[in-house]
This record gives sequence, C-alpha cells and structure tokens, in this order.
Amino acid sequence: MTESTAASAALSPQWTRRGTAAYRRISVALFLAGFATFSLLYGVQPLLPAMAQAFGVSPAESSLALSVSTGMLAVAILAAGAVSASMARRPLMFTSMCAAAVLNILAALVPDWHALLLARAVSGFMLGGVPAVAMAYLAEEIEPPGLGLAMGLYVGGTAFGGMMGRIGVSVLTEWVGWRSALTGLGVVGLLAAAGFVFLLPASRNFVPRRGQAWSDHLAQWAAHLRQPGLPRLFAIAGLLMGAFVTVYNYAGFRLVQPPYELNQTEIGLIFAAYVFGIVSSAVAGALADRFGRWPVMVSGLGCMVAGLGLTCLSPLAWIVAGIIGLTFGFFVAHAVASGWVGRLAVGSKGHASSLYLLSYYLGSSVMGSVGGWFWGHGGWGSVAGFTLLLLALAGVAAWGLRRIGGLPS
Repeated sequence: MTESTAASAALSPQWTRRGTAAYRRISVALFLAGFATFSLLYGVQPLLPAMAQAFGVSPAESSLALSVSTGMLAVAILAAGAVSASMARRPLMFTSMCAAAVLNILAALVPDWHALLLARAVSGFMLGGVPAVAMAYLAEEIEPPGLGLAMGLYVGGTAFGGMMGRIGVSVLTEWVGWRSALTGLGVVGLLAAAGFVFLLPASRNFVPRRGQAWSDHLAQWAAHLRQPGLPRLFAIAGLLMGAFVTVYNYAGFRLVQPPYELNQTEIGLIFAAYVFGIVSSAVAGALADRFGRWPVMVSGLGCMVAGLGLTCLSPLAWIVAGIIGLTFGFFVAHAVASGWVGRLAVGSKGHASSLYLLSYYLGSSVMGSVGGWFWGHGGWGSVAGFTLLLLALAGVAAWGLRRIGGLPS
C-alpha cells in the first residue's frame, strides 16, 4: 500500500456493508477462523478424565493439557497484536491456523505427557495470530451498523468450533481412541484454514505501520488501559471466560462418577449445548446494534448465574439445562463485549483487541486450573461457589459500563 493510498484509506474508509456479497464472504471466512481456533484449542477438554487415567495424573494436572494452550495463547496475543500492526491480516491468520493444526497432530502422536504439554503449548502460541487480528479486521472493514452482527457470527464460529471439536473428539475416541481423534481434528483444522484463505478478501482499510519500536506498542496498550470503559471490558472477558471454562473442565469429572457414570460419547454430547452459543452470539450482536450493548450483556451475565444454579441440582436433566443456560449467557455477553471493544477503542484496534483477548485467555488458563483445586477439595459445590464469585466480580465491572456507550441513544 502506498503512502497516498494509506492516507486515503484512513480518511475515507471503504466500508463493507451488511447484506453485500463481500460481507457474506467475510462472515463465512471469519466463522471458519473461529471454528478452527476453538476446535483446536478446546478439543482436549472432554478428554481430561481419559488423559488423567492414561498418564496417571490428577484432575488439576490433566487440565494443563488445556491451560498451557490458553496460557501461551494469551502471551502470543500481545505479540500478534504488535506484529499485526505491520503485517497483512489474511496471511498472518492463515499461517497461524495451519501451524496450530499441525502441532495438534503432533500432540496426538507423542508418547510422553510432558511432550504432549509442550506441543499443546506451542500450538496455543501459534493460534495467537488469529483472535486479535480477526477482531481488528472486522472493526476495520465492516460498516459500524453491521459490526455487531459480524462480530456475533465470528463468535458463533468459535462456539461451533468448540462444540464440534469436543463432540467429534469424544465420539471418535469411543471408536478409534483419543490419539486418532485428535489427529483427525488437526486435519479438519487444515481444511478450515484452506477455506478461510480462499474466502477472505484482502483488507481495504488497514494501514500498515512499519518500523514501530516496542515502546510505541507499549504506549498504545497503555493508552487503551486509560480509556474509559475498556479496562472494565478486559476484566469482564477474563472473569466470564474463567467461569465458563471452570464449569466445562470439571463437569466431565463429575459426570463420570456415580450416580451418573456417563461414558466418553455421552459426556461429549453434553457439549452440544454449544449450539445455543452459536445462536445466542449472532442474535446478541444484532440486538446490541439495535437496543444497546449494556442491557444485552447484563442479560447474558444473568443467564449464566441462573444456569450455574441449575448445575447444583442432582438430576442429570437439570445439570444439562444449567450447562445450556450458562453457555447461552456466556456467548451473549462475550459477543457484545468483544464488539464493544472495537467501538470504544481509539487508535490501534488491534492493540485493544489483543488486551481483551489477553485477559480472556488468561482467565481460561488460570481460573480453569484453579478450579481443579476447588473440585479436589470440595466437589461440585466448591466449584460452583468459585464460579459464582467470578460472575459476581464480572457484574461489578459491568455496572460501571452502563453510561459508556452501552445504552441506546
């Protein structure tokens, strides 16, 4: 991009409007990116009990198969946010998706627990090139009135990937073992990457800034942390994701025990609750565009609390209903919050997105493993209490957002 072209793009953005063919291509491509990211990242989650048995580790230790990936992803997101300021969006995301898929296949093949953790950690690091860049791409290319829906569809892709990764791996494990199942998941990730790069149009409004020093990146991150509203959204991301992953990590351990004694396929099918996340994220984005972000996000938070309460009941049907409610509410709140970051951020949206996702995945990594301590020392009641505390803190952070661009004008 020449200097004159870059200046023109900055002054007169060439927005992609909702309803156009380009809008549909972008939506499908970013849906595939979300699908690949979350299926590769969270496909191991229903296998934690099986891995604990296979490698002779505790439930809290088995959760590291997921936590090391999300933890490294959190670290990588900051680097990706900085690198993406000077690199084309599409090649960076495509390369990250392919590398993560190959490393997922490697994790399925290694015989040692620590080698598996290493492969999962590097895979998580490589995935850092997708989430922050995807959010920034949408904020830069989509006309503001259609951004909520586009972001909701992207989050819907993450929900679909999370669901199909978990269910597919669970079902395949019953037939061919968990190693072959994870290998298949890596192959699907490569196919999703191919569809993504074929569909996604090149950026029209992105202006690369080459030769930036790290001090410049630090200054941009610091500016976003001083901006009203953004730190609250970052905190909400970490708290909600921590609560969500904690419930999903240890629900499997609860349900393989008496009186439920579910098998691997039956546990995996519970993750079909993610289909409600696919629907709710797209609907939430559209509702936020129309009625305001704050009331929709708070409604999602309330739904999570109600769902958590249902999981504390004994009948299996109520537990499943609670997981569905928690999933529905989480994706409502996350879809709204992630789109809100793009609207509030002044300056580099990639840097703002990277801070949001840093908190998001740190919440997954840290809280998801901490929840194992509560499971080991107090069972599901302690897990639910810990999760409720996270949701209460998220509610406190959300309360301060009601006057910061979140209500309909």
